[in-house]
Amino acid sequence: MTAITHSPQRDASQTPAFRLAALLLGVGTLHFVAPKQFDGIIPVELPGSPRFYTYASGVAEVSIGGALLVRSTRRLAALAAAALFVAVFPGNLNMCRLWWDKPWPMRIVALARLPLQIPMVTAALKVARTA
Repeated sequence: MTAITHSPQRDASQTPAFRLAALLLGVGTLHFVAPKQFDGIIPVELPGSPRFYTYASGVAEVSIGGALLVRSTRRLAALAAAALFVAVFPGNLNMCRLWWDKPWPMRIVALARLPLQIPMVTAALKVARTA
């Protein structure tokens, strides 16, 4: 008699989702641990306090990151992550504007953030498709 072994099939979206979750949970936590650095890149054109937007985006990042860890909420969370990455793009543009007179290494960091949004959005959409 031969034993039938079943290999647990891994969800194709699990590893990329966990990576996105780690990113969002980490950065979202930083919004509460060190909010001042995030307050400084909130566009002044937005109504209200920059700290409100810092905390609101931190809550969104931590919530989405947590939801990415759960298979049943992964698809919706991945779509929310893609939307969040698009929504924070104006903040990244503002960071470039604000840091343009800073030393070159800081300018490079600010500029590098802009194209990084593209793979982040596409990674989130890929997780959503495979969830």
